[in-house]
Amino acid sequence: MKFTLKDYQRDAVRDALANLKDAQDDWRRKSRKSAFSLTAVTGAGKTVMAAAAFEALFHGDDELDFDADPGAVVIWFSDDPSLNEQTRFRLMEASDRINHSDLVVVENTFNRHRFEAGKIYFLNTQKLSKNSLLVRGHDPEQLAAKAGDLLPETRPDLRAYTIWDTIQNTIEDPALTLYLVLDEAHRGMGTPTTASQNTKSTIVQRLINGVGSVPGIPVVWGISATVERFNKAIEFAGKHIKLPNVVVDATKVQESGLIKDTILLDIPDEAGDFDTVLVRRATDKLKTSTLAWAEYATRQEEAGTVVPLMVLQVPNTPDPSEIGRALDTIFDRYPELPPASVAHVFGEHTTQRFGNLDVPYIEPQRVQESTWVRLLIAKDAISTGWDCPRAEVMVSFRAASDRTHITQLLGRMVRSPLARRIPGNDRLNAVDCLLPKFNRKTVEEVVDALMKGDDSAPPSGRILIDYVEVKPHPDASAAVWEAFEALPSQTRPQRGAKPAKRLTALAHELAFDDILPGAGSLAHAEMHKALDAFQESQNEKIEAKRKSVMTVDGKTVIADMKGKEKSFDEFWEDADVAVIDDAYRRAARIFSPDIARTYVEHLAQKVASVDDDPEEYLEAIVEARVTVAGLGLVTEVQAFFDEEADKLAKAWLTMYAPQIKALNDDQKETYRQIIEMSTEPQSVDLAKPESRYEATKARENDKEIVFPIWKNHLLCDKDGKYPAELNDWERTVVEAESKRTGFSFWYRNPQQPGQSSLGIAYVEDEQFKIVRPDFVFFAEQDGKVVVDLVDPHGLHLADALPKLQGLAVYAESYGSAYRRIESVAEAGGKLRVLDLTRADVRAAIKDAKSAKGLYEGTWAGDYG
Repeated sequence: MKFTLKDYQRDAVRDALANLKDAQDDWRRKSRKSAFSLTAVTGAGKTVMAAAAFEALFHGDDELDFDADPGAVVIWFSDDPSLNEQTRFRLMEASDRINHSDLVVVENTFNRHRFEAGKIYFLNTQKLSKNSLLVRGHDPEQLAAKAGDLLPETRPDLRAYTIWDTIQNTIEDPALTLYLVLDEAHRGMGTPTTASQNTKSTIVQRLINGVGSVPGIPVVWGISATVERFNKAIEFAGKHIKLPNVVVDATKVQESGLIKDTILLDIPDEAGDFDTVLVRRATDKLKTSTLAWAEYATRQEEAGTVVPLMVLQVPNTPDPSEIGRALDTIFDRYPELPPASVAHVFGEHTTQRFGNLDVPYIEPQRVQESTWVRLLIAKDAISTGWDCPRAEVMVSFRAASDRTHITQLLGRMVRSPLARRIPGNDRLNAVDCLLPKFNRKTVEEVVDALMKGDDSAPPSGRILIDYVEVKPHPDASAAVWEAFEALPSQTRPQRGAKPAKRLTALAHELAFDDILPGAGSLAHAEMHKALDAFQESQNEKIEAKRKSVMTVDGKTVIADMKGKEKSFDEFWEDADVAVIDDAYRRAARIFSPDIARTYVEHLAQKVASVDDDPEEYLEAIVEARVTVAGLGLVTEVQAFFDEEADKLAKAWLTMYAPQIKALNDDQKETYRQIIEMSTEPQSVDLAKPESRYEATKARENDKEIVFPIWKNHLLCDKDGKYPAELNDWERTVVEAESKRTGFSFWYRNPQQPGQSSLGIAYVEDEQFKIVRPDFVFFAEQDGKVVVDLVDPHGLHLADALPKLQGLAVYAESYGSAYRRIESVAEAGGKLRVLDLTRADVRAAIKDAKSAKGLYEGTWAGDYG
């Protein structure tokens, strides 16, 4: 893969491959068909996950313990040829093992007896429609009805095989396994009801279930944000065994930074025609966004910059004059935009005239790469699966009744342009949507849809209607910000993370950034030393395992047919190359294929030289592979090797932290991902927030509530104020802490993921999660800046104790970074506090059965 998978992507690929392995086995051994689904919100990177799965399917994956299927054939099916083309391009972009020639677009001239193994064939609904050249002369349902006819139907153009013939022949070939991947799997499934049994099946249902003489496809994999309809259709048809669904956690997608954190909604404050006013405001936002991205690229010393665009969404029957007026307003407000920066994606694929401007058509999948397009005119959601990460601003002239069209299009704009979160900058992590035809009541439906998420729009982190931008407080000293950035924030551990992979990834980046030249060789040399030491300490065990690799033992059954008795004779045979190679591959999964290979060379070079005696060296290589295979069979080696690899990675991360911190954001993000490649929570520094949007109002029971404003917050508006809605406990804590001697500033810790949000790991139901404490306070004491972490803690939720226990573990590890770490809760009608800097309090929390008992008992004191 050209991309490093996010942890949730790796988990999903692992689970999908487990299903594919089971499905493959069911088909080959028992001729049973199987189906499963992958549920992933828009922006999760489903094509990247599919690319990783296809690489493993065709070539195997040692890390995921998956053997290649030499007879694998994949059909990628959707209802949109342009979506297929976009997917094909993304697969090439993501994979370094799937070649251009492996991705075959099935055109009308396609004519093969069967599909070829190792290929992905792109099909769409139109290619299988009744009038398509690919199927003419072969309607499976008609052929089934005419099974008694003697004369076969004539096929046009002397075609030897229709696409249905090709599918049938591929399924019936015992050397091949056909996999069907349904993109946007909820589409084309129909509604599974008893009445529909007698109606003509949909094209998708024919592919899945079979029809006439054409059998159903053996393995079906549906991918969509909402797969309920797909799952129900599979269960209703009853032709496939339903394997476990693979569900991608939307929270982890948000944490990854692949989708934007904030959606800003602008609506008129009163009734009337405010189209022009909001178009001007949108133009200002586009200009601001353009400048912000250019400044960011300059500051980061990046060669390219994000070129944002604005989407104008119009009704299905738009008024060309109205669009022309909107364009005139935009060009008047932003004269630097050239007239040739406008394009449209209407169903009419011809140049359109809006006012005095002729606007060309552009294919949706080309918009992202065509940076000359700064203004895009669209109607609905443009197309299923389309997305444009550089679309930062949208103005919709749709009426309030068209809410679905608005949320669908907005859902296509939420991908982060650089596929990562910009540290501490809400401006560059947000998308703007302006709705001239909406009011406060109707916009709530849009907010509800976006918060919940649907088949087109992922659930958003934050949606703000009335908001203000806050920036670093001008009176906050450099010392305060240094203290802030030094606070240890924790990452969520990754399931199945391997220390060796983390070490080699770190070595690659350190060498690439000229921080540690030759880091890869150094890492391998250190691990070779560790394995040498392990061999010396476990010599007898390894020799025994080595012998077991070299011999294959078994039993011969001797049956006495007359006496009705059985006896067994044991036998031993020398292992052949295939057996040794298999044992070596299994060991390489422990050490990583690269380190296993270089360790074999390291062992061989101890006894022979490739230059002096090539034949002797080859024999030494074979012996070394046997040794590595034997090493892999020693039970203790996995834990030993992982510990040594982890130890070296941590040492390098600590040693080179200053150099890593001096890199640009893109490079630092790579190291951040490497740090997170661990089965234990890891510590990362906070990033100074440069810009953040905060709500200023809320609406409850049709009444507008203006939030109170506060002083001395680390982020503030141009007047030094910070809007925040605090509950009674939070208000009491902020007021009490502000009165303490030496107090200077406070920080309301964002509850959304990001590099400026302090996270603490805790365990609930045997899974790691992240809690984000409410407040951090900064004070001066003895001429230094000290930090207090104070977290008002609710006791009514089931996770109250696990979160408190996570905070206690954090305090034990990082207590020296704070003056105070306190958890505050209401118990017995008053606020009580637990001091987590005390070892006895932490011990009590660890052994506690309920959080409430801790606050009511002697471990807690009165807060104030």
